[in-house]
Amino acid sequence: MSLEDHKRVVRRFNDEVIVKGDRASFDALMAPDFVNHSAPPNVPNGAESMWHTFQNILRPALSDLRVTILDQVAEEDKVTSRKRISGMHTGSLMGVPASNRMVTIEVIDIVRVVDGRYAEHWGINTLPSVLAQLRG
Repeated sequence: MSLEDHKRVVRRFNDEVIVKGDRASFDALMAPDFVNHSAPPNVPNGAESMWHTFQNILRPALSDLRVTILDQVAEEDKVTSRKRISGMHTGSLMGVPASNRMVTIEVIDIVRVVDGRYAEHWGINTLPSVLAQLRG
């Protein structure tokens, strides 16, 4: 696969999985031995934990969910993306009741792509500060 192919895989994941919640796309894009190196302590770091984050935490809490990829760089088998996940806070988000405010989570992800699938993920995001603002 080319570097552009790797970037397309990541863009497809963001659109079809995070935004649309498409389980078939998720299954097609995740390697069976996927590892999420950014999973919180004492939380499983496999593919299902990623699905749970999007399907059971973000998507129910944020209506009109959008992902905007601001920058994307590929080298060898890794793609780094700087992106924004945004939406209207209309459902409970990690214990914070709906505020009906627009929220934006800034994210930097590194994804290792093998054979057109997510093999590994590392990431940082501003979700903790977003939650603090919603609570305040």
